[in-house]
Amino acid sequence: MTSAPLKSRSRLWQMAAVAALLFVSSFGIQGQRHRAVLSLDLQRFEARHAPSAARVIVRGSRAEVDAVATRHGLSVVRYLKDSAVLLANSAQVSELASDSAQQILSGDLPVAPFMTVSNSSTAADQVRAGTPGLLLGIGGLSGVTGQGITVAVIDSGISAHPALSQKVIANVSYVTGDPQVGDAFGHGTHIAGIIAGSSTGATSLYNGGIAPGAKLVNIRVLGKDGTGWTSDVIAGIEWAIDHRDEYKIRVINLSLGHPVTEPSTTDPLCIAVRQAVLAGIVVVASAGNSGKAADGSPVLGAITSPGNSPYAITVGAINTKATVSRKDDVMATYSSRGPTRFEFAVKPDVVAPGNKIVSLEAFGSTLVKNNSFLHVTGQPTNAYMQLSGTSMSAAMVSGGAALLMQATPRISPEQTKIALQTGSTFMADGGLMGGGAGSVNFMTSRKEAANGLTNLVSNLIGGLLAPSSGVVFWDAGTMASRVYYRSGIRLLSLLEAPLAWLTPSILHWGDLNLIGLSNPLASTAPNQILWGDVADWTGDQQILWGDAIYTPEGQQILWGDSSTSEDNQILWGDTVQP
Repeated sequence: MTSAPLKSRSRLWQMAAVAALLFVSSFGIQGQRHRAVLSLDLQRFEARHAPSAARVIVRGSRAEVDAVATRHGLSVVRYLKDSAVLLANSAQVSELASDSAQQILSGDLPVAPFMTVSNSSTAADQVRAGTPGLLLGIGGLSGVTGQGITVAVIDSGISAHPALSQKVIANVSYVTGDPQVGDAFGHGTHIAGIIAGSSTGATSLYNGGIAPGAKLVNIRVLGKDGTGWTSDVIAGIEWAIDHRDEYKIRVINLSLGHPVTEPSTTDPLCIAVRQAVLAGIVVVASAGNSGKAADGSPVLGAITSPGNSPYAITVGAINTKATVSRKDDVMATYSSRGPTRFEFAVKPDVVAPGNKIVSLEAFGSTLVKNNSFLHVTGQPTNAYMQLSGTSMSAAMVSGGAALLMQATPRISPEQTKIALQTGSTFMADGGLMGGGAGSVNFMTSRKEAANGLTNLVSNLIGGLLAPSSGVVFWDAGTMASRVYYRSGIRLLSLLEAPLAWLTPSILHWGDLNLIGLSNPLASTAPNQILWGDVADWTGDQQILWGDAIYTPEGQQILWGDSSTSEDNQILWGDTVQP
């Protein structure tokens, strides 16, 4: 086993010491007066001594929240199941932090979306067609379209479109002060078309969504300008959980988010995602579009919330170069890379096509009004536009999950992730931190789910062999260091793999599970597995937050969120170029 340089280990100990000091300073020591832990945005807001009010998420039952609000003379602007949103200025935030009833305070941050070859490049077309099998159909796989599965699209709404006829079975709006359920912004309709739209024959550029047989639930949380509040999204997730059985909701698509300001264990949006997954719903989230700074410099560690949740299937974007073949696929430069802030966890989980995706256009929406170049073809009531971003990639995976669920009705959220990850093709240029387990291949995932991982096989896409990575992992922050020292690399034999399918709990958190005793990743250098091309740009075996790394073009690799906006808003991804 190769050891890391001593200076790298020393830096790890230094980081651990700093983290310990921060922990003590945040939680205080015995004898000091109570002080709640504040998210980073609230810390900055409190320090500015601003007279204006911020939206603060406080935990507790309705009665407990009302009591806190009364004690401090604050207004409640939204109630959630186990929390609520209060309006407080900087001084009042300080008072709330000193209230013994509060242990954690979080900002109600603004959220925004992260903005045709795709059907073929994910092998969704093969899944819908099925395979005939051998004599009398033995070994064949029936074609599936997502029928019987409902995907909740928590976004900017869904507008009427011929490609979505009779597909949207419920509509609700949680946009503050706006009960309309139509898509005034234009993002949600585009997402809905990628997931479950049907081809109308209006253009050859759009052949329908990934799972055209699936139904959709429209949960509107983003307004006309494409932004909303974290609490709106949480309310939407809670609605989906409550109505899961009524509408057969098996998947939630979250092509939106905000910069990470606290650990996922205390982030209210991540907590809501965890509750949905524990309720049996697969949650698919976009990784974010902060993979490069304004000057083009690559950015590491910019996964957004709720993509930083270890319970979400977080999706990054690849650029297919407008071809079906995977030979020329590369990571999209804008796609956010891991690790996650605070936990240093490996994300995303998988990647999917996200560049220049043609899907449905919402008539009269803000996006098209302000960006006419997005329109591709079609008439006002049957129009199509092109968007890029991890938003589109997440929608691809939500559709793929619906296909797997129809094909394997009893598949669990854990098994869905196993099938998606192990069937993917590893992205050597992105590594785990850029591409997760790899680029999704729904046909391979379909075969694995049908056979319980007993035949991890390759699949032909575009006439070229697309080998499966055989990778699956869950990580809350320990995997990167364990992979560096190889203690976290676990090889599963072809006999052990079916047991992992039947009992996913045997796949321990923090392990990089590789199916096949001769899996080629097992002999790959750890820094290459984790970082891909970035590992070629430094002599250090380990890459840490403080490292100064430069690309061959002389650009310095940056760490953290590439957004410099004080209000922490992330814009939808169509403004970035591949």
